[in-house]
Amino acid sequence: MRPQNPIKATTIVAVKREAEVALAGDGQVTMGDTVLKHGARKVRRLYQGRVLAGFAGSVGDAQSLADKFESKLESSAGNLTRAAIEFAKEWRTDRILRRLEAMMIVSDGDKLFILSGDGNVVEPDDGVAAIGSGGPYAAAAARALLRYTQLGAREIVEAAMRIASEICVYTNDHFTIETLPANRSAG
Repeated sequence: MRPQNPIKATTIVAVKREAEVALAGDGQVTMGDTVLKHGARKVRRLYQGRVLAGFAGSVGDAQSLADKFESKLESSAGNLTRAAIEFAKEWRTDRILRRLEAMMIVSDGDKLFILSGDGNVVEPDDGVAAIGSGGPYAAAAARALLRYTQLGAREIVEAAMRIASEICVYTNDHFTIETLPANRSAG
């Protein structure tokens, strides 16, 4: 049986500050009201370690989307913007892909995008992106920390995830955090 809303089962947050992008995800996997796993890895590096990707949604769907997105990165020689647009078009129009229930945040250190199955490729105005059930909590915390502190991107996403894990029952405090410096993109 498939959970009613698999996207509610995680928190992914990204922050771009000055010369760094940090992307964090929690490790909790839930099915309905049951925690199945505490240490899942929902943030990973793609395209020879040059691109960060975080996934919210069902595991199988997220894996399929990660593989498809990486192939778009390969065919665009690592150009994140081109890969994201081509990926979103295919995700929205492909008969099988459009049924996948997941969202993604991707970054190459310079660009930061939220990708969804309805064809959206959103680049946040303020350098903060968040998805999943704890996304609004993590985004609010990250925005406040970005505006009112001098913390680096990594410290901000860690603190934002900690706050989200204290509020959202679908988010735990087993985090995966990856960072990339700016101006490292391949395309």
